[in-house]
Amino acid sequence: MMRRLVLAVLAAISPPVLMVATAVAATDVPPAPAGAISAADLPALWKDRVRCVVAVEFFTETELDRRPTIANALVVDTQGTLVLPAPVINVRTAPSQLKDFRVYLPGRPTGAYAKGEYLGQDSLSGWHFVRVEEKLRGELVPVTDFLAKAPLAEPAMAEEFWGIGLRGKDEDFLPYFMASRVSLVQSLPERTAISLSDVTAPGLPVFDREGHFAGVGLGGFGATYLQFSRTERGSPVMLMNVEETAVFQLAPDVLPWMKRVPASVSGRPIPTLGVYGVQPMDPEVATYLKLENRSGCVVSEVLDGGPAEAAGMKDRDIIVAIDGKPLPRFKPDSVIVGYFDREISRRQPGDKLALTVLRGTERVELTATVGEEPKLQREAERKYFDRLGLTVREFIFGDGVVRRVKRNEQRGVIAHFVKPNGPVASAGLRPDDWIQEVDGAEVKTYAEAVEKLGAIEADTARPEFVLLTSRNGETAVLRVKLK
Repeated sequence: MMRRLVLAVLAAISPPVLMVATAVAATDVPPAPAGAISAADLPALWKDRVRCVVAVEFFTETELDRRPTIANALVVDTQGTLVLPAPVINVRTAPSQLKDFRVYLPGRPTGAYAKGEYLGQDSLSGWHFVRVEEKLRGELVPVTDFLAKAPLAEPAMAEEFWGIGLRGKDEDFLPYFMASRVSLVQSLPERTAISLSDVTAPGLPVFDREGHFAGVGLGGFGATYLQFSRTERGSPVMLMNVEETAVFQLAPDVLPWMKRVPASVSGRPIPTLGVYGVQPMDPEVATYLKLENRSGCVVSEVLDGGPAEAAGMKDRDIIVAIDGKPLPRFKPDSVIVGYFDREISRRQPGDKLALTVLRGTERVELTATVGEEPKLQREAERKYFDRLGLTVREFIFGDGVVRRVKRNEQRGVIAHFVKPNGPVASAGLRPDDWIQEVDGAEVKTYAEAVEKLGAIEADTARPEFVLLTSRNGETAVLRVKLK
């Protein structure tokens, strides 16, 4: 929300409670320092650059309803291609559930929207791509039109930047101005600037004083506070502004992502190395191995039948170099995991990848062939049984990984959706439970499960049926009452 008044409140920890409120009047604000954005220049810069942002609304069809979602989007080319932040679509959602994309120009009546087409998600950036219909494209300007002629230098400490926010749908997505100064720049793993206050909205652009494109707002950052009350003495609480952000990824790192338009809604091909539970190298281990100024990724598990296993990698190997280049050092240490994932995602299935690993104190050189990611949850087949109050989906490779089930032991189906207060919910079934048997008969495949559950659904005279399920490694027999 736009700031109108600064209100500071000081609360004493112990009685008597003392509260002091101070309003900062406009006359108390110091004059803008030299080098600040010129007010005379801003209207012209604003008028052009607001044309590179839009709002996108779409609907997710579930078993029970249609749920609207509204997200910011950035225009990245002259074909009307838009990018949306990764979190706006749940990873469980199948592309077929995404319906009725609508694209709104900031400040225009919401009845004058244009239709959009979902193109898919990029595995490297996580961005979702949408293309707006042709009638609106002439009114949009790609953010790349505002690149500086020469590559921008990295933001200097206290350098000023500005960005755009969008109000809600009930206010016609009116655009508004934000500005702040850079407080810190670090690698997360992309070069990322953190400003003193909110400077843009998640997914929307940031510009420098001359109006050059400088980066894209990154959401998901919060601030930790202590909450006091008459009964609680300083409970930690994190507050997150989902509409605005003080963090933005720098343009040189995100510009290549704008060209990664998915070839299909599945986002494939999706590369994988076939490892699970990658963690940063422990500082004590790094000291022991004399790698204090280096990073490493510890592989918790090498997946059965994957590229890493074929290359000879072992559980607990520490990856210290890719293609002969040592892994860079990041702070916090956990950032190295994101860097490693990005390096795999930059490849294509079939690419060769040279890996240097430490196995104990031994240095081992491996060559892996990047593989194709097995079927994802959003791609899995699924079916809803209304009378039972249950959607089942096929058991995929990832289900076996988290449950530590080997490929040759994978069977049954997963409870994808459980209708609240429905028959299976009343029996105790929960989403993500593993259904292994129906009425005492093992279900080896998704097709078998659908056939058995379909017969139960169709038999209106049937009073009950039985499921054998597994949750967190513990099995249970559930008796489902249908009458």
